[in-house]
Amino acid sequence: MTIEERLENMERELGCQKRRNRCLLGAILVLLGGLVVAGVFKTTVTTAQAQGAGTAKEIRANKFVLEDGNGKRRAELGIFEDGPFLALSDKNGKNRAWLAVAKEGPCLGLYDEKGKNRVWLHIGKDGPMLSLSDEKDQSCVMLSTSKDGPALSLWGDTGKIRAMLGIIKDVPALTLCDANANYRVVLGVGQDGPTLLLRDENGKDRFAAGKTTTVSPDGKTIEYPESSLILFGPDGKVIWSAIK
Repeated sequence: MTIEERLENMERELGCQKRRNRCLLGAILVLLGGLVVAGVFKTTVTTAQAQGAGTAKEIRANKFVLEDGNGKRRAELGIFEDGPFLALSDKNGKNRAWLAVAKEGPCLGLYDEKGKNRVWLHIGKDGPMLSLSDEKDQSCVMLSTSKDGPALSLWGDTGKIRAMLGIIKDVPALTLCDANANYRVVLGVGQDGPTLLLRDENGKDRFAAGKTTTVSPDGKTIEYPESSLILFGPDGKVIWSAIK
């Protein structure tokens, strides 16, 4: 697979990730595969001589490849369909770092000695995103900012999101999720004050503390003040409350 094809694949994966991020508080970042630099490229170089100097003033080429003393490819500077890229390899020929300007925006990737993508930095239309991955090439930490605000997300060993901290439309919130990525604890501070919600595995509110709004069985909206404690049944109905 060529570099162009791999970068196109990464752009498609980036688009999918961005859609998932919007569902998770507009936050986050992108699980992208590694870029392997391979193949032999033919370059055509054109030089322009400085007047009377006898040295090259300008060099034009499609790609540049640097090799070490053992003939191993260590660096490559080139152009793919959407923009330029720079790839750096270690002494074993493993790609360890690359910088590119893709269709979605500029991006930087850092890889470990096994070729696994461990750090990914990208600036897209929605804003910058930084992703840190484990040795399985699975994203664990994502930091991003968008028009709605900044967000930090943490993933568990199963690849499911487990915690999020963000400021969305000037409202700070902390969300804790179960093994299935269901929201189970939500703590936030809105314009009317702080609120704590505890939910069951079905997404039903079971406990609320602070400023809370509920809907009665007959469709009436009920607002509780900051000094409220409310317990809900499995059907979502209030079974106990304390208001002061």
